Amino acid sequence: MKIRIKGNSIRLRLTKSEVALFCAEGSCSETIDFGTSSLTYTLTTKEGITDLDADYSGNQITVYMPMEAKQNWYTSNRVGYSSTVAKETGNELAILVEKDFICMDETIEDQSDIYPNPMM
Repeated sequence: MKIRIKGNSIRLRLTKSEVALFCAEGSCSETIDFGTSSLTYTLTTKEGITDLDADYSGNQITVYMPMEAKQNWYTSNRVGYSSTVAKETGNELAILVEKDFICMDETIEDQSDIYPNPMM
């Protein structure tokens, strides 16, 4: 699972096997080890919500997806989900969770578990 953070936006991109894991178990995580500390980011389902949400606490970013979203995401053609959430600070947080597609440019990154790019 890849994470991209820019300003007040966060984007998670999941491989085929990560989407399958998320749909089967309701959660998927990655951890970055910096040596003296680490950062974990997680996509997980949450009861009682209708849009994506996210929070940060204790070196962990958690993105929440409605329970219903995991039921057929793996088998559907749906690329992803997006929401803009008003936070307690008065700011808005843009959240995007999507299937990861093969890059159209040259890359050394392993792309064996990534969705075919519909633009190719």
